[in-house]
Amino acid sequence: MNIEELRDYCLSKKGVEECFPFDEVTLVFKVGGKMFLLTGLDGDFSINIKNTPDKVVELKERYASVIPGYHMNKTYWVTVLINGDIPDSAIYSWIDESYMEVAKSLTKKARADLGIS
Repeated sequence: MNIEELRDYCLSKKGVEECFPFDEVTLVFKVGGKMFLLTGLDGDFSINIKNTPDKVVELKERYASVIPGYHMNKTYWVTVLINGDIPDSAIYSWIDESYMEVAKSLTKKARADLGIS
């Protein structure tokens, strides 16, 4: 996975927008105005994604390339180092889970607009 593939994948999801709310090198993807993934455009390639507390613990215990979320609430966020240690298919699945975790927190109308009950 590279940054272009990541961007294309995130933007293919319904209702997703991209922005640079922090600085010019931190790309953020949001659904319903809420962040579900962020990545730096400089330095080593990694992503921050959200999940349930139990899943966060599981991922950190299972994968050396999954670490507590850098500058994030470490109960819900992890940083995934994109270095070839984890199959892209697993990372895409975790991105899907992050999207859904955030989408579930949206209003009923916003969820309906996304086709999520």
